[in-house]
Amino acid sequence: MLTFILMIIYLAFISLGLPDSLLGSAWPIMRVDLQMPFSAAGIISMIITGSTIISSFLSGKIIKRFGTGKVTSISVLMTAISLFGFSFSISFYWICLLAILLGLGAGAVDSGLNNFVALHYKAKHMSWLHCFWGIGATAGPLIMSLFLAAENGWRKGYLLIASIQFVLVFILFLTLPIWRNFEINTKEDLENNNINNAKKSLFSMPIVKVTLVSFFCYCAIEMTTGLWGSSYLVDTKDISADVAAKWVSLFYLGVTVGRLFAGFISMKINPYTLIRLGEVTIMVGIILFILPFNPTICMVGFILVGLGCAPIFPCMLHDTPNKVGKNFSQSMMGIQMAFAYMGSTLMPPIFGVLATIIDTSIFPVYIFILLIVMVVCVEKTNKLLKGEQK
Repeated sequence: MLTFILMIIYLAFISLGLPDSLLGSAWPIMRVDLQMPFSAAGIISMIITGSTIISSFLSGKIIKRFGTGKVTSISVLMTAISLFGFSFSISFYWICLLAILLGLGAGAVDSGLNNFVALHYKAKHMSWLHCFWGIGATAGPLIMSLFLAAENGWRKGYLLIASIQFVLVFILFLTLPIWRNFEINTKEDLENNNINNAKKSLFSMPIVKVTLVSFFCYCAIEMTTGLWGSSYLVDTKDISADVAAKWVSLFYLGVTVGRLFAGFISMKINPYTLIRLGEVTIMVGIILFILPFNPTICMVGFILVGLGCAPIFPCMLHDTPNKVGKNFSQSMMGIQMAFAYMGSTLMPPIFGVLATIIDTSIFPVYIFILLIVMVVCVEKTNKLLKGEQK
């Protein structure tokens, strides 16, 4: 039964990735139909992210009350309804209201499924699941591109993605009895844990703060590289915009393919060794940004940064129960995801401000500083974890 549930979760991760890149693909046409300025997409994106952060923070209590299966089913239903509403919206303000629903659904299902996998499956599956998220995020714009040339094409694109989500909702509701069987066993374990941890508070654990900073920095690195990498290549390395865009797209390919291979590697080495390998690979990529080599060598750096990023996030997520115990893992997972979203939301705009004041040439330095902070926090986490296990 665990294998069957795992198949459903893999489908859910593809579904989770599908809407994430839709707005950027559809917006050039959407904004014309909605008669909105180009910058208005940023408002929608901020609403989605803000709602996701809120639901991530609250996910621990909600999932403890209703269970992972039920929360996942309802959350995917929320995203499906939101996307369905997008396809029929004639007002920007309706889009903004539906964006709240989309963000709330995404945050809860992301936190719930990550914790369920961390509790019940091996580390390789966490890497592969996030690889499947990348497949969904890649497929979303491709699906949308099939409709954009037609009249009201963006609406049809959203409608198709919503239909896929509704099919998943149907499957999830059918499998609720199976989810409950595993959650009953997990609940018994957590009640036993409560006896030993009754006086322990999650935020009283020294390991929590450094872990949260690690998640914040990782997502800041990933999103800043994806958002500003092309601008760095064009402004600093004099590479044409179309070539730069193609090379930066390989950064995302590096993340997705890297997670596929990281799943196999995780069967042989422990997560912190894999995280260190990722950090070293990112470092090499940053060095290629800085050194005065042929521009092509600089662009290879983006692939290396993507490959380096690949194992870090899944490994840190999977190690959550090991760091704080099963009793606190769901609450910790939600908080981790919230900090991850905050890093990806706050740090890229900060770089944009700094680049405007100084220059885009500070891009490698900015990424390097975030990497060093993350390395220090990861090593501190590992040290505290080993100390607790002695």
